[in-house]
Amino acid sequence: MLSFLKELVHDPYPLRTFALRCKRKLNRGSYVERLHDGNVDRPHYGYCVYHGAQLAKKLGLNRISVLEFGVAGGRGLLNLEYHAREIEQALGIQIEIYGFDTGKGLPRPVDYRDLPYHWKEGFFAMDREQLQTQLTKAKLVIGDIAETSRDFFEKHQPAPIAAMLHDFDFYSATAAALQMFDAPEEYFLPRVFCYFDDIIGSETELYNDYTGERLAINEFNRAHETKKLAVARHLLARRIREQWHQQIFVYHDFAHTRYNDFISDGAEQLPLGTRNRGTGE
Repeated sequence: MLSFLKELVHDPYPLRTFALRCKRKLNRGSYVERLHDGNVDRPHYGYCVYHGAQLAKKLGLNRISVLEFGVAGGRGLLNLEYHAREIEQALGIQIEIYGFDTGKGLPRPVDYRDLPYHWKEGFFAMDREQLQTQLTKAKLVIGDIAETSRDFFEKHQPAPIAAMLHDFDFYSATAAALQMFDAPEEYFLPRVFCYFDDIIGSETELYNDYTGERLAINEFNRAHETKKLAVARHLLARRIREQWHQQIFVYHDFAHTRYNDFISDGAEQLPLGTRNRGTGE
């Protein structure tokens, strides 16, 4: 309790946080309501999977895949299974989960771009046997991402990917993971919700646009004319903002055959005489 009170002192919205904590303790509200409030564990995971699943439904699909890069001990992958179960029930869509990891912890940093002053070989080792006994639906893809990414699609034939959760820490590994977007479009939704874990940090990490995950994102965008990773500006415009809002990107494949499929709800036509506040029409 004392630690929670200390958190509230530095919380920009202490009353909201306290109310949500009480609501969670009482287990009140549906999963979708709690997700909308950010009142779930790893709300960024739930956000990406839920909205990816919603897009798939609007496109008439009944199966999607979700990828986590950097499983480590497996808490994130287990949490991802929780969100997938709830979203499957809420939206009536099947969700496949794949977790990518070396299985041995971080490899040796390649160069300065992998931030060797912060990351060290062997960090985040996995107890694969123990984790495997706890997983109920996620599949582990073990090995160097530079290699496992090459035959992943042929080997697993995944449903269209709707969300990617990046926690590889390194520039080199993240860049290799992003190369998977070069696979045939049939393996992806036209827009994919992405989370990048290591792009904010503190005075120790000093993440920037020239190293780490940020560099991998920037290089991907420069190398692709019709495929881009874009900031989720709708989240940054929310009145109440969470840190993870800055870590959500959306992958856009402008050349995807279904990119322009209409998915908005309802008609936008205004009756004559009704003034549109946004345009003045």
